[in-house]
Amino acid sequence: MPHEFTDNPQVHAERADFAAYATAAWPRLVRTAHMLTGDFHDAEDLVQTTLAKVYARWRRVPREDIDFYVRRSLVNNNLSRTRKRRVAQLLMPFVPERAHQREPGHAEAVTQRAALDAALAALSARQRAVLVLRYWEDLGEAETAQLLGCSIGTVKTHARRGLEALRAHPLFTGRNPVSGARP
Repeated sequence: MPHEFTDNPQVHAERADFAAYATAAWPRLVRTAHMLTGDFHDAEDLVQTTLAKVYARWRRVPREDIDFYVRRSLVNNNLSRTRKRRVAQLLMPFVPERAHQREPGHAEAVTQRAALDAALAALSARQRAVLVLRYWEDLGEAETAQLLGCSIGTVKTHARRGLEALRAHPLFTGRNPVSGARP
């Protein structure tokens, strides 16, 4: 769809409204997408694709549900992406930008992050989406179910099975992946 140049103040206001939203939401969306994809570059691509699709429908997005709509689009685009290309990629197990920061316990933090990324990658796309939404985005079961378009029972099942798979993952056997976590 070609972009038409217009002097319509409503169109300019909508563009500015979307630009302000996208700028403010970008860091949060990239963090969530990174947890969904396991790769920083794929996460940025996913957010960019999602925001482009949302922009095309920006006039029809209910203003009180913008975050819900964008988050649901992000999850759905990720699920579509994983269905379309089931290609295993061998990449660095951690985000390079974070690897170069020096802090006490840095090596352990990198190791834990790499282990978590590897364990999340072993889950199905739906289980991973449920765990990211429930425990990373801190959504409730009802919100997660609504966002994924499934029942609360399905969310509970995916969360239970996903957590069991994470606890049983060879990288976490015999130790808690996060300090203070229950076995």
